[in-house]
Amino acid sequence: MAFLKSNGACLREFTSQFPRPSRADNHKSRRNVKWRSPQAAVVPNFHLPMRSLEVKNRTSAEDIKALRLITAIKTPYLPDGRFDLEAYDDLVNMQIENGAEGVIVGGTTGEGQLMSWDEHIMLIGHTVNCFGGSVKVIGNTGSNSTREAIHATEQGFAVGMHAALHINPYYGKTSLEGLVSHFDRVLPMGPTIIYNVPSRTGQDIPPRVVNTVAQSPNLAGIKECVGNDRIEQYTGNGIVVWSGNDDQCHDARWSHGATGVISVTSNLIPGLMRELMFSGKNPSLNAKLLPLIEWLFQEPNPIGLNTALAQLGVVRPVFRLPYVPLPLAKRVEFVNLVKEIGRENFVGEKDVKVLDDDDFVLVGRY
Repeated sequence: MAFLKSNGACLREFTSQFPRPSRADNHKSRRNVKWRSPQAAVVPNFHLPMRSLEVKNRTSAEDIKALRLITAIKTPYLPDGRFDLEAYDDLVNMQIENGAEGVIVGGTTGEGQLMSWDEHIMLIGHTVNCFGGSVKVIGNTGSNSTREAIHATEQGFAVGMHAALHINPYYGKTSLEGLVSHFDRVLPMGPTIIYNVPSRTGQDIPPRVVNTVAQSPNLAGIKECVGNDRIEQYTGNGIVVWSGNDDQCHDARWSHGATGVISVTSNLIPGLMRELMFSGKNPSLNAKLLPLIEWLFQEPNPIGLNTALAQLGVVRPVFRLPYVPLPLAKRVEFVNLVKEIGRENFVGEKDVKVLDDDDFVLVGRY
């Protein structure tokens, strides 16, 4: 009872700070005061942040800026569509063993768009728990809803991710001022990479927006897919950039100032992609890899990657719809590409196979 009384007193004390105006006061105010837009909705600290002040093994934005090879890691599935964590762990271990410095968890390649937020945050936490001491874990906690982006990013940092990846709001696009406001709400939470891929979002993040949000010390850099001219524009102003285009990453790194690449192809050949990013200009190696990269992106990512990893035997041939495998003729092309580049350069140890159409499992409900 004493507890209830004390809390009741606290409640009365709290509510007394907000006296209710009388009806007469309301009537006068409506007649004499001009209408003003409500301010509560735009006050940044109207809601208290969900944070802990305990010292964490937190990575700084400067640590993220130094990464040169970041793999947008694939998410493998069991036949019923749930995560295949054993296969996932093998994939991440192969990245670490071959020199990848970071992984994007639940990005486009990892099919975050097909995950519930529960699955998404669980996979980020699992990756941190198992591999956080060996590789930087960057969680894709972006959303076209600022509310969801805030909530997911809070949860991602709470489970230990080292940095967040944030896309601009897609489909329900906003103004340039809206883009700045969106990013301003998530940047204070921790190191952040902003992802610009207009082919998917339908809206470019222009330099005006990036230069504005770059004032935040938590902006680690930009994953830029517009091209190398844009990359050079940023790097010339001291903004860190990773190429988001595997076919352009060699020139981006060595001729346009990019720090490195956030790569899809490194899921398959992490060692060769590391060589491309670390060992200086190597146009012959770049030319050798371009046919594989072109093959990977002939259909929207991650269709090609999912097909290739299944053919290499490192994941089960299970697809969450709407993704479906590449057709038989394209699978034969991949077998030939593996032979040309050398099976020893690809992940896994099994012989590459064409696979029959019936080998693939397509899951619509999971």
